[in-house]
Amino acid sequence: MDSQAVQKYLTLMGEIKRRTTVAAALANGMVHVVYKATTIESIYLQYRKMLELIALGSLVANKEVFSEVYQDFAKYWNAEFLLKDIERVNPDFYPRPIIQKPSRVPGKTEWSDRPNDYLTKDELIKLYKKCGAIMHSGNPYGSQVDYAYYETMVAHWGTRITNLLDAHYIRLVNDPNLYLIQMGSNEEAPNYTPFAPLDKK
Repeated sequence: MDSQAVQKYLTLMGEIKRRTTVAAALANGMVHVVYKATTIESIYLQYRKMLELIALGSLVANKEVFSEVYQDFAKYWNAEFLLKDIERVNPDFYPRPIIQKPSRVPGKTEWSDRPNDYLTKDELIKLYKKCGAIMHSGNPYGSQVDYAYYETMVAHWGTRITNLLDAHYIRLVNDPNLYLIQMGSNEEAPNYTPFAPLDKK
């Protein structure tokens, strides 16, 4: 088990938590960026950063692979192509959200797949494109950014990202273990529990 790689992943998850707090503060009016349009843009900037952290997270175990894909993210914003590249390197890159509940066995918990109330891979691509679109100035001769639509979707996207990550498991690139990641409450740092593959004899 490469505990250093998992700690790097937890650092990325901690950054997502902080950006979630910023997005929520902007969305509920605790803070604002002077104008409504710039406030909405700032929320979607946080979402875009979160999506990149989600996509790149499973590659932290391999510095060379991570650096190569990260450079592509810095240069392009075609998330569909970039996710295909990541999936080629690590087919299990995407977080698997779960629901935990007490087991009939004392002191144990059981996992079940989370229902379809979380951000799927297809939705990540869709949201990433929308985040990119709102970051560009509109063509005065073409269609304009529909800020009202973006505003109405803030809570929807925020909830689906939270549901994806709240309790999930991942596989890091070139690592046989499975890691249960728990994001924790507002004041807690994300933590993990490793699970090694069964020794088949």
